[in-house]
Order: sequence, then structure tokens, then C-alpha cells
Amino acid sequence: MPKKKQDKIKNTISALTKISKAISSDLYLEDILKLIVTVTAEVMNSRICTLMLLDDKKQSVSIRATQSISEEYIKKEPLRKSEGVVWKVIETNKPVVVPNVLKDPRYKYKDIAEKEGLASLLCVPLAVKNRVIGVLNCYTSKPHKFSKTEINVLTSVANQAAIAIENTELMVMTKVIQEELETRKATERAKGILMRVEGLTEEEAFRKIQKYSMDHRKPMKEVAEAIVMMRDMRS
Repeated sequence: MPKKKQDKIKNTISALTKISKAISSDLYLEDILKLIVTVTAEVMNSRICTLMLLDDKKQSVSIRATQSISEEYIKKEPLRKSEGVVWKVIETNKPVVVPNVLKDPRYKYKDIAEKEGLASLLCVPLAVKNRVIGVLNCYTSKPHKFSKTEINVLTSVANQAAIAIENTELMVMTKVIQEELETRKATERAKGILMRVEGLTEEEAFRKIQKYSMDHRKPMKEVAEAIVMMRDMRS
């Protein structure tokens, strides 16, 4: 095997390993995504590498991470549903190769692409259990025919990025649920105290806690815990 090809394989494995380690680390998601696009740009010899995420509510896709320093590129407007190559990838859950973005009618921001010197594009889906959550884009500065290996490499990176994003979302959701359960538990205890001490009904006790929370701009949990603490201090 030619040395150049061996080096390419070695660099690819090294890049995938680096990304894998970052995903399993305690880095913040923003740092992980930044590392992913930076490392990917290096191994793919890409002019610009960009990770874009789908907003289901707004039905749009916007840039979440890129190694590009071009403000004009970074501040591009989100792509609305069915706009651009990106939505083709999202709707089909399959990679799309564009030999020349300046000549492809599906590509929207040709003016920015021309200024940035972008030529070919490889766009692959970020998918979790067949649910597409975004895309990973790699642009070259010269016309380039992406090989099957390059498509597979970028797909592997995209899969790892999707896992990192999904894990973070699950962690956030778990924390939110936990917080809601703790708030409910504290509120129930506080209501019981107010009902016994002040002779209030359950609804009156809840409204009193809620009103104090709103009037003093404090979380319900904090108000409820303060009521419980005062009861414990008097016991």
C-alpha cells in the first residue's frame, strides 16, 4: 500500500478516535461539536466543515458549529423547509454530493460560496435511530469527486456527533424531570403544613405558595422548601 494512502488511513483512524474520546469526556456539547468540525475539516482536507441542526418547531436548519472564521458564512440565515441541498439530505436521510455548488440549482447561498471560494460539497445526515436531527457539511476549495471511503468517514463522524447531541438532550431532559419531581414533592409537603397550621384547603395552600412564588420571583421549589424548613426549626 502506498505510504500516502497509509498516512491517510492513519490520520482518519486518529481523527475518529479523537472524536470518540471527546464524546465520552466531560466536555460541554459546544466544545465537542467544535472539535468535531475542526478535526473533520483536517482529515477531509475541507475548506469549510459545518454542523447544522434541525429545529422541528420552526422547520428550519441552522449552523451550530463550524471551523470557519467567516462572519458572513456563520451568520447565514437558517434554511427553511425544502430550501437547499440540506433539506434533500434531511428528507431522504441519505448523503448528497454536489460537484459544484455554484452550478447546482438547489444550492441557495451561491454569493457567499463564491466569496468563500467553495467548490464541491458533501452533505451527510445526523441521524439517531433513523430520526434525522441535522447534517454535517464538508466543502472543498477545488472541484472534488468524493470517494465512497470519504462518504463513509463523514457518515461515521456524523453518527458520533448525533450520539453526542442525543446524549446531551437526554441528560437535560432527565434533569428537568428530576427537578419537576423534586418541586412537586416539596410543594406537597409545604401544602400539608399550611393545611394543618393555617386550616387551609389543599387548593388554598397551593395558591398561597404559588402567589408568594410569583410575587417574590422565586421558584416554587424554593418557597416550598422554606416553608418546610421553618416548620422543622419550630419543631
